[in-house]
Amino acid sequence: MTNTTNQPSVPSRRALLFGGAATVAGAAAGFAAGSGAVTARAAEGLPGGPLHGQETIAFHGDRQPGIQNPAPAFVSFLALDLVLPDASSGVEQREILRRMFRLISDDAARLMAGRGILADTEPELSANPARLTVTIGLGSRAVRIMNPGLQPTWLKDLESFPTDRLDPAWGQSDVVLQLCGDDRMSIAHASRALLKDLRPLARIRWVQDGFRHSRGSQDEAATMRNLFGQLDGTGNPRGDMLDRALWGGENLEPWVPGGTSLVLRRIEMDLDSWDQVDRPGRDFTMGRRQDTGAPLTGGHEFDAPDLRATDELGLPVISPDSHVARSQPREADEIILRRGYNYLEPDSAGLLFASYQCDPGRQFLPIQRRLAQADMLNEWTTAIGSAVYAILPGCAEGSYLGRELFAG
Repeated sequence: MTNTTNQPSVPSRRALLFGGAATVAGAAAGFAAGSGAVTARAAEGLPGGPLHGQETIAFHGDRQPGIQNPAPAFVSFLALDLVLPDASSGVEQREILRRMFRLISDDAARLMAGRGILADTEPELSANPARLTVTIGLGSRAVRIMNPGLQPTWLKDLESFPTDRLDPAWGQSDVVLQLCGDDRMSIAHASRALLKDLRPLARIRWVQDGFRHSRGSQDEAATMRNLFGQLDGTGNPRGDMLDRALWGGENLEPWVPGGTSLVLRRIEMDLDSWDQVDRPGRDFTMGRRQDTGAPLTGGHEFDAPDLRATDELGLPVISPDSHVARSQPREADEIILRRGYNYLEPDSAGLLFASYQCDPGRQFLPIQRRLAQADMLNEWTTAIGSAVYAILPGCAEGSYLGRELFAG
């Protein structure tokens, strides 16, 4: 028989759940004391984590913000269709678009600086912009209204790919607003403020929200991970190569000086099926190691993959149908900036794949064609939304987006 005389008293589960009032009161008092201590520490101003809410990014400049800046934690893409009066003339339609750009430009400049828009009913929600950026892109209809002579050849629906299962609900719109920042509250307020001002001029087609790692959770220069656990964006260009990829140069011409383009693809990911793939299978599919992001022929994330390397049996170390092999540039122009964000919803999860480049026809499409043809990752990914936008150049203080482009 076990001697329990000297063992500490352990309350039963029933006692814990249905203990007397004294026990409950004591626990509540302890909780209150703990909460009071935390509150007191906060009130005393003791050092804690850094606050990022007051950090701002300038709205005005030759190029729009929100593209080349370091990607913050959250994004919200708002697709809008213009509301045009029946039988309105081209002049009237251009005036509607001009008014829209004036409103967006003024609102964005205020919100990004931490100020409410004119007649803002909740200006307090603007006080912590947390690197908020507002970026505007146009669909083909909007460009035709603004200035038909500026219509780029690539501003149209992407060609059909056999791996796509596109839902029109996530399709092309006349205008897109891209709101990025490190604070969901700031983005939510900016979105509502902009939509209230634009309500007479446009209607919402869709909203797509995404997230990355939270600010401060990892080194800001680190590559983000997608919901498959893979590093996403390792191959992004840097320095002069990035400038050329986005803004043109060496035979790449932007649609207008200071402008670029956005291809937005909503990629659904089959997480449950991917969970069943072991680590060697994942690495072989990607051509990279999941833990470090290094190519199978290298030891570090940014090592160049050696697609000619073979193993002891003479087989390629990196499969020619792996994701890294299919996405590698084959020509000098095949360079894009990937700025993806994860999304997670009750009935769908995946990646908002945002690709920025000077000319999608020469930079994005050749890569996408190879991926659609044979990428092993296609077994677990499906594009369900797709849209292409011409990103306007920036504007000087006192002006508004697109002002110079209405002259044609």
